[in-house]
Amino acid sequence: MNIPFLGNRRRKVGFPDSEGIAELLAECELLRSQAHRAGVRLDDSPASLEALDQLVPGWRDDEERSDWLGNDAGLYLGTVIVRTVPGAVWRIRPDGQPVVRLASGREFDVVDAGHAWAASGVPELSQLYAEVAEA
Repeated sequence: MNIPFLGNRRRKVGFPDSEGIAELLAECELLRSQAHRAGVRLDDSPASLEALDQLVPGWRDDEERSDWLGNDAGLYLGTVIVRTVPGAVWRIRPDGQPVVRLASGREFDVVDAGHAWAASGVPELSQLYAEVAEA
């Protein structure tokens, strides 16, 4: 997900700080709506990632919907990581791509991971979280 406007507006007065950016990235409206319809509560916990992994992937027949859901899944994964893994923070690359930077300095492209999950279910979001949380 390319968010080029963040690079230009971050410096302007009144643009959200890092907490505001985190809140914007955490919205994930399509994913939250899809999960709600399936009876899955997204509470920004690792357990909610496991519940998402169990959803029936009816979106895979619709390329546009799958693309949006992939963005949302990646941003949701990033949100869970940032909120639960000590030292993890959002970083916006110069190209506008949001990534999660771990305390070790390693960066994790959660949006690419979300697209892979939406397209094939592999790797599972909970598995990606476990790998990142252990790093």
